[in-house]
Amino acid sequence: MSEQTPKVNKTKAEWKKLLNDIQYKVTQKKGTEKPFSGEYHDHKETGMYQCVCCKTELFPSDTKFDSGTGWPSFFDGELDQIATASDRSIFLRPRTEVLCKVCDAHLGHVFEDGPQPTGKRYCINSAALTFNKKTKKED
Repeated sequence: MSEQTPKVNKTKAEWKKLLNDIQYKVTQKKGTEKPFSGEYHDHKETGMYQCVCCKTELFPSDTKFDSGTGWPSFFDGELDQIATASDRSIFLRPRTEVLCKVCDAHLGHVFEDGPQPTGKRYCINSAALTFNKKTKKED
């Protein structure tokens, strides 16, 4: 986290008050939205995708690509704001979960089948994101 961004800690009740049902299910219960149903899966504006919970900047729009999966996909992000963890919640191969470092919100998963230059595919739920039309990080 740049310049030691303070952690955001809220109770379940506080998150439920701030988030709608799908946002809460995805970010706090590690759920997922149906493919091709999210607000940002086909979104093409220029700006910055942020954590829906704490507004931390996560993915610049110029790293977004169409992976054909039905979820917003990015080949890179603000890595000092993104955490990963091993996810063995399903019986398939282990996956790598993507979390917001500031508030620990579940965002989605990252895979090693993305485009160059990183080879990564951050497969992120629209419900975990909000969008800011600005084009560059403001200092």
